[in-house]
Amino acid sequence: MIFVDYLPILMLVALALLLFSGFPVGGVLAGVGIGFALVGLAIGEFPLNSFFLIPYRVYSAIGENLVYPAVPLLLFMGVALEISGAARELLLCLQRLISKIPGNMCISVIIIGLLLAPMAGVVGASVATLTLAALPTMLEQRYRPEVATGAIAAAGTLGVIAPPAIMLFFLADAVEATIASVFLAPVVPVLLLALVFATYFVVSDLLKPRAPSDISDGKPSMSLARYILRGFLLPVGLIAMVLAAIISGIVAPSEAAAVGAFGAAGMMFVYRGLDISLLKKALHRTMILTAMVFFVVLGASIFSLVFRFYGGDDVAEGLFEGLALSDFETLLIILLILFVLGFFIDWIEIILVSLPILYPVIRDLDFAAYVGSAPLAKVWIAALIALVLQTSFLTPPFGFSLFFLKGAAPPQIKITQIYRGVVPIVLLQLLVITLVLLLPQIAIWLPTTLLN
Repeated sequence: MIFVDYLPILMLVALALLLFSGFPVGGVLAGVGIGFALVGLAIGEFPLNSFFLIPYRVYSAIGENLVYPAVPLLLFMGVALEISGAARELLLCLQRLISKIPGNMCISVIIIGLLLAPMAGVVGASVATLTLAALPTMLEQRYRPEVATGAIAAAGTLGVIAPPAIMLFFLADAVEATIASVFLAPVVPVLLLALVFATYFVVSDLLKPRAPSDISDGKPSMSLARYILRGFLLPVGLIAMVLAAIISGIVAPSEAAAVGAFGAAGMMFVYRGLDISLLKKALHRTMILTAMVFFVVLGASIFSLVFRFYGGDDVAEGLFEGLALSDFETLLIILLILFVLGFFIDWIEIILVSLPILYPVIRDLDFAAYVGSAPLAKVWIAALIALVLQTSFLTPPFGFSLFFLKGAAPPQIKITQIYRGVVPIVLLQLLVITLVLLLPQIAIWLPTTLLN
């Protein structure tokens, strides 16, 4: 039947329309998948035995994936570090260490984003956490709202693609690359971005100095050595240990994440005392985040199964074949599509739904000569995808991380101030993405050096 050939396209249209309905994303994905399976069953194109095998296929896709058990543990690690107050202590500790540098609070926020935001899991949680932890202090210290919100938006989204970010686990699975290589690929680009951002905030503070502050910049009464140990070395050491264990392959990702979760729970008691209610709060929030993530994973598995059964992969490939584009042009169009999607939906839906649809096209691209080998080309493309998604979350007027920032900010912060603050950040992001496109070694040097 000719009608069957249009089912994949109709599935995409239905998904696009229903995503704006306000229903939970996981429910929309599962509903569209099961609905079109029933349509195929009614017209005799979807076998009855395949329909009843959907639960088993979904369980196999999720239950046999060794990456997924690490996700709730890393989420708990991030939640525990936030509840413990480690973010604020780290912020004040860093500011004290670099107090002589202009824009020191902005630089401190960038560093915190790199260290703590990766465990937040989703962009909204990362940006909101940093907003609550840093923005009031920055405003008290007379940072202009545009500068303060720009630093927080940059740090919150930067942390989402910095290892051991949960996003990288799913991205490695989506592009069929090793976790260690996809963890290492964004490191140099992310550090380059952090350096560019820090330079921008230093120059900005020099060109437009802040008014003198009435407060003591949050300097603690305890000794510097003790403060460095408590506020810096403990959280940084824990994150570095988890990251090193995952990259080295000494233990499985889930085992490394379990150690990190245990350490974060211990730090929660170190910072806040033996308060069982805090542990319950952390566990409750982790359960909510985990359920949200895996509800989307479940729905995406059902949608992808039915979509591929109807030949959805061929539809995506056919669209690009008719354009007669070069590999580089095709990659740029794919990155542009992902960039636009990032305006409206979080990385979870993009990597679990949109990227698998486009991946057959990506898989056929030949950048082996340009990058050095086919496996390295996958790692380079994964780094580009992460950078592009991070940029899309920031881009006004649709970058939805900006709305999370506005929601968590004090009422006097206007959305126009947030927009003005992130425009320079987006321009710097685009500059770094261009460099990674033209100089693949920026992304592949570290994986090549450490993993051979």
